[in-house]
Amino acid sequence: MLKNTKMKSMTILLLLLFVPLFAGCYTPAGRSAGEVVDDTTIGTKVKAKLFDEDELSGFAIDVKVFEGEVTLTGAVASVEHKELAAQIAGSVKGVVGVNNLLQMKK
Repeated sequence: MLKNTKMKSMTILLLLLFVPLFAGCYTPAGRSAGEVVDDTTIGTKVKAKLFDEDELSGFAIDVKVFEGEVTLTGAVASVEHKELAAQIAGSVKGVVGVNNLLQMKK
């Protein structure tokens, strides 16, 4: 009986020590795991929408997302394609801004 009580006390003590440590886990950039997952989800949705667009599906457009801010890099054929890519990226839920660094192919 005494051994069982000690075991319960030790378990509670360990939980009280370690739960706060894990609850405050952040990446080196100071972001929570949930924020990183949100950015990954946004990036996946942007890439899918760009790929589904017939006018853009053949271009290599790289998508990076940090805190909801999407950065597009790569090359497209025209200014119209560049603007279309930015419009599509901005239409995804959770996007707070778009940095359009796409270049025109020569």
